[in-house]
Amino acid sequence: MSGFVYMISDKPRGVIYTGVTSDLQGRVWEHRNEVQKGYTQKYKAKNLVWFENHPNIVLAIQREKSLKRYVREWKIKLIEEFNPTWMDLYEHIGEMENTYRPHPNTKLWGDYN
Repeated sequence: MSGFVYMISDKPRGVIYTGVTSDLQGRVWEHRNEVQKGYTQKYKAKNLVWFENHPNIVLAIQREKSLKRYVREWKIKLIEEFNPTWMDLYEHIGEMENTYRPHPNTKLWGDYN
């Protein structure tokens, strides 16, 4: 089962929520429709602004934990390299791909080949 790490925001350079899921479209739909109370509901973060594909959910969870330690400016840089205008990508999930590739010298490299 593949995994996704994603970021949701309320507006360009606004609040940023980082999450992980095996069902990107379903999970973002839940955020957009406020199925669960929490951060994204409180801060009105409903726009999918960035996501990354991983070959399995375990690797996606590892990446999510890493991204949550990133300083805000690094997250903004990641988003703007993939989505410079902070467009809501929800309607384009099936049309886009952003597969994470670790540095070839890391122990994770083999998991992505």
